[in-house]
Amino acid sequence: MLRCRITVMKQTVHMELMEKFENPIEHACFMNVGDVFISEGAQRPEGFCESAWESMLPFVMTLAHGGKDIYDGWMKDPRSAMISCNDGFRPVSFYIEALEE
Repeated sequence: MLRCRITVMKQTVHMELMEKFENPIEHACFMNVGDVFISEGAQRPEGFCESAWESMLPFVMTLAHGGKDIYDGWMKDPRSAMISCNDGFRPVSFYIEALEE
């Protein structure tokens, strides 16, 4: 099984939605642009957001098992995926890439 590198690429913050719908939360997201995590055996890396992991697990599993070309040519690198977590207030975009053995 291949290891996968997961890099935090971007976080978008929808203040207007937060002000209108969200209860105040002190620290809802601890991911920072540039953070890098390594998934060993398609397992959630220590310290990685559990909710974000649930969003990307099918893609990590596919890449870790040698799958590629997800969605028939969606990504320039067929052994990668760009996935966002499901936080509607502050979605984070993650770049997932399978690493060589």
